[in-house]
Amino acid sequence: MEPLSLLQLPRVSLPVITTTAPLNSRRQQGSSACLVPQRRRRGVRLSAPAVASETPRTVEAPSPSPASGKDDDAFDWLDQWYPIAPVDDLDPGAPHGKTVLGLRVVAWHDRAAGEWRVFEDACPHRLAPLSEGRIDGKGRLQCVYHGWCFDGAGACQFIPQAPALGPPVHKNSRACVASYPCVVQNKILWFYPRTEPEYKDVLQRKRPPYMAELDDPSYFTCRYDVLVENLFDPAHVPYAHKGLLPSFRDEQDPGRYHDQECGDPITMKIDQTDINGFLSTMKGGSIRFVAPCTFHGTPPTKVYADGKAAAWFMLVAFCIPVAPGRSRLIWAFPRNAGVWLLKIIPRWFSHSITNRVLDSDICLVHFEERNFIAAGLDNWHKACYVPTSSDGMVVAFRNWFRKYCKHQVGWGSPQVEQLPPSPTKDKLLERYWSHVVQCTSCSAALKAMKALEVAMQVMSVAIVGFLSVAKGTLLASTVQRTAVMSAAVLCFVASRWLANYIEKNFYFQDYVHSYK
Repeated sequence: MEPLSLLQLPRVSLPVITTTAPLNSRRQQGSSACLVPQRRRRGVRLSAPAVASETPRTVEAPSPSPASGKDDDAFDWLDQWYPIAPVDDLDPGAPHGKTVLGLRVVAWHDRAAGEWRVFEDACPHRLAPLSEGRIDGKGRLQCVYHGWCFDGAGACQFIPQAPALGPPVHKNSRACVASYPCVVQNKILWFYPRTEPEYKDVLQRKRPPYMAELDDPSYFTCRYDVLVENLFDPAHVPYAHKGLLPSFRDEQDPGRYHDQECGDPITMKIDQTDINGFLSTMKGGSIRFVAPCTFHGTPPTKVYADGKAAAWFMLVAFCIPVAPGRSRLIWAFPRNAGVWLLKIIPRWFSHSITNRVLDSDICLVHFEERNFIAAGLDNWHKACYVPTSSDGMVVAFRNWFRKYCKHQVGWGSPQVEQLPPSPTKDKLLERYWSHVVQCTSCSAALKAMKALEVAMQVMSVAIVGFLSVAKGTLLASTVQRTAVMSAAVLCFVASRWLANYIEKNFYFQDYVHSYK
């Protein structure tokens, strides 16, 4: 089972979109009881790209949406569970700020209950980010701006500026921080983006998608729909990921010309399409899209006819809309073959390999999304030519996104963002801020490697110093001096190699498709 990892690539933005829809009051007034602050029931929806055709193979122009009235088939983005991060990538000793559906949230570990909590990332005092805070000595979430402390339910437990013999202002409902329903499942922290009291027990009504095979699930950043479309496109794998992922030639297609990448026709059938997603079946198994986040690939069989277990490999991915132009990808590869390798391969090393795969996609999808914007939201079917069955899932997703979402993500807060000039390639492929600082295993590995690099440099200098001092006494022979000098050179060369390895795997490594 591939280890869970946090992979988040450079930001990509959308054109300016402003919203003027009124929002409900974020907090209730008065009351001596501490209640969970109310949030708006629906987020403001903003534009996301493109239109899909009505059928998997034939592209048609979309029908106009109703001018008014409630659409019973509209997908409710706020009535879904969203993954925040693998818990293995979260430090229980510190709060973690995340953004999902445009909502800024903070995840922290409540020591008193032994559970993870998800709050609104804003202190009710002066709206400072709680993600910049700390876990205090009593296990409470503390805002480091003025020291206000909150328990696992979001209730304020301590206001340092309030007199001990004065009124209990910390018990006022306005001193509470909004708390979201959350749960850890498959070693992933999930949250439900509603804070109204009636959703407190939503877990009893609706749970996150559960996969028994998934006991470990990585992150990516571009537009939500472009990211999902990229996952639904198996035909790009032998070309965009050449040399990184294996390619297999279809020997059952005699007389066909095969290029060196072994790209072949892919026959797929789209079934069970509804507001909750769709199912795609093909020769290598099936892929199910559970709206809006879950991508679940299943092998054709796990058990042979004679009862023997078959070697199988799966792909599970969660595509999380963060904000306009930004998404997060969590993925895993459950399997029953070669599992022993995962016990000896360091977690950070698996992440570095996954980063290379994502690097091979990011530049392509970055400019693809900008071309979508230039073509217009309603012109995907005209701008893109998708004549083969291998694009079946891409078109099926565009159909779903148009029919049930009107090409829009249901953001949980108003979004205003402008598409900036394309960043340089080193910004697009930057790894440190997008992944390393958010991943405990990679952060620890980077810290250890930097310490080792410094140690080897110090050792090489120390050996040279020792050689100059002991040249005529302890190191009388030429062989001894040569051996000591060789050790100094080896330490220096090793430190330079390690510095280059650190740069490529934890900061930036260029990816050039032309030479793959």
